[in-house]
Amino acid sequence: MRKTTLLKRYIHDPAIIVIPGVPDPLCARIAEQAGFQAVFVSGYAATAAMLGAPDMGLLTLTEMVDWAWRIVDAVDLPVFADGDTGHGNISNLIRTVKQYEKAGVAAMFFEDQVSPKRCGHMAGKQVVAPGEMVAKIRAAVDARVDPDLMIMARTDALAVNGIDDAIERMHRYIEAGADMAFVEAPESVEQMRRITREIRAPNMANMVPGGRTPLLTAKELEEIGFACVAHPTALTYTLAKAARGLLERLRDTGTTAGAEAGMLSFAEFNELVGLGAMRAREARYQ
Repeated sequence: MRKTTLLKRYIHDPAIIVIPGVPDPLCARIAEQAGFQAVFVSGYAATAAMLGAPDMGLLTLTEMVDWAWRIVDAVDLPVFADGDTGHGNISNLIRTVKQYEKAGVAAMFFEDQVSPKRCGHMAGKQVVAPGEMVAKIRAAVDARVDPDLMIMARTDALAVNGIDDAIERMHRYIEAGADMAFVEAPESVEQMRRITREIRAPNMANMVPGGRTPLLTAKELEEIGFACVAHPTALTYTLAKAARGLLERLRDTGTTAGAEAGMLSFAEFNELVGLGAMRAREARYQ
């Protein structure tokens, strides 16, 4: 089964799908081995990993597509990609769809922020006129080759203009052909319930620790009516804290001895990245 078809099946299944954000192919492999059904490539995590910078629209299309391709290549899971604002106008967005589809992603989303965008849970966002986004969604749907490649529309209008505008925009985006809806940064459970009640499409929840949206369990989100939930930043935050702790210990003590409990062993890591399978494959040709 194609990964696009598989992810579409997961999205439409009555049970919610939990999609962790992965900052690199290594974390994608870990997510696959942990039993997740798909992974999410967010601009937030990619910008942190590649640039050590905040999510402020700094990465180019080619950088994002290359990053997504590396993650697609590392795992057998469907990959959900962040298309930002489409990296420009209609023509740029069409190229974004085509390049991501060639890279093998199973779904992608586009947002209605003014470019350069910023993380959806940051202050100071601006949104384009809804008609501009409607045109982009229509173009994205027309540009895909595989009809099962899901196009999700994201609106950041809630924080800018309020929930009424966000829901009205999403109605227009779904009518334009978007397969899924993502209203970013609702600030209460009541707003989340209204989103899933009024938007007649699979809705995605976005769980960002320290962000604007209440952190709920997958079961709670399923009961509210969400089809999937992304956790785009949790791994990035965890890796950053672990790395800082280890490096501070190394700076202060001059050794990593005693920190082994927080690491995989040499053998465990080799198993994680598939060294044994690679050696066995090489042996077949010798």
